[in-house]
Amino acid sequence: MTAGQNRIPVNLDYAASTPMRAEARLAQREYDDSELAGVNPNSLHSLGRKAAARLEVARREIARSFGARVRPSEIVLTNGGTEANQLALLGLAEGARQRDRKRNRVIVSAIEHDSILDNLPLLRAAGFSVDLVQPCRMGYIEPATLVELLGDDVALVSIMVANNETGVVQPIRELAAAAHAAGALFHTDAIQGYLHIPLDVTELGVDAMTVAAHKIGGPVASGALYVKTRTPLRPRIFGGGQEAGRRAGTQDLRTQLAFAAAARTLAPRVAQERTTLQALSDKLYATLTAHPRIHATMGDYAQADRLPGMVSIYIDGMDSEELIIKLDAAGFEVSAGSACSSGSMDPSHVLSAMGIGREQALGALRISFDDRVNPDDLNNFAQTLLSIVGAA
Repeated sequence: MTAGQNRIPVNLDYAASTPMRAEARLAQREYDDSELAGVNPNSLHSLGRKAAARLEVARREIARSFGARVRPSEIVLTNGGTEANQLALLGLAEGARQRDRKRNRVIVSAIEHDSILDNLPLLRAAGFSVDLVQPCRMGYIEPATLVELLGDDVALVSIMVANNETGVVQPIRELAAAAHAAGALFHTDAIQGYLHIPLDVTELGVDAMTVAAHKIGGPVASGALYVKTRTPLRPRIFGGGQEAGRRAGTQDLRTQLAFAAAARTLAPRVAQERTTLQALSDKLYATLTAHPRIHATMGDYAQADRLPGMVSIYIDGMDSEELIIKLDAAGFEVSAGSACSSGSMDPSHVLSAMGIGREQALGALRISFDDRVNPDDLNNFAQTLLSIVGAA
């Protein structure tokens, strides 16, 4: 019986969002059943102080997932990854300019998520000029390309850890070093790569890094921004002194406890799971790209540094919408790229920046999964897609 016949959908769109892990659900249930349910952690009474203490336990656990030497005070809890990215982009740029008035330029990569790119008009309105650094054909930013754009007027460089459409991992350590050599701050959006590949902010040398809980089996509307001690940051939300004055608003203890539980569960297993998932994605790439009309978006996938649970392809002569509908009818859920822009049938800005033509980019698919995937489902998906594409 096929997936389409038994009508049990196989979700292969985990790069968009993931089901909550049992540990995260348990953390929320325990909170709901406790005396702290609904208590404001900023209140001075005894329950408020208990809630504040539990929030700080969650903050410490989240901090540890950023690296062994990260201080809890360096973690700003937010209402998701999009908010964290906006706070980092605008807050760091303005903080750097306040410290050095000549720094009025920001550099971001042309392959960033929309939560970065759609905020560039706000940067320009605030008096910054913005430059886009382009990727190479394999989908990553070469440090030499960034160096060409750097100067003593750059306030901030923001380049993601791994692309949310292709899964290609960026050389963050080298890019951050280049930015620092020019006196600029460096931020990385790690939302797609967080706890899927080993990441330590100290080893990477970044000033700020954003993550989101729902990409790792935590709750939606829960995220965090790491800001290295003494890094200038101007808040974006005002109206209270929460998060050491960096982000106003009552913290949602319930979601942050669940976030911490998911992070605590995954952190010790990152390297092991990467090996397992890399083998699964390599097999899926090999099976699919054996067909002459199916291509890996980054070219030679075997030579690419990429996320282990993501397969990014394009198919000659077919468009993403047609493919997604046919796969959905067969019981497989995939996307054309970033879920945040999946309603648009314009070619992906990421694939276009990589030099992939419009017709090819319109035939792109992203297949994504994590450690909970059933390998048989991947095999069945591959055979279903190959049957849709048909004979060469």
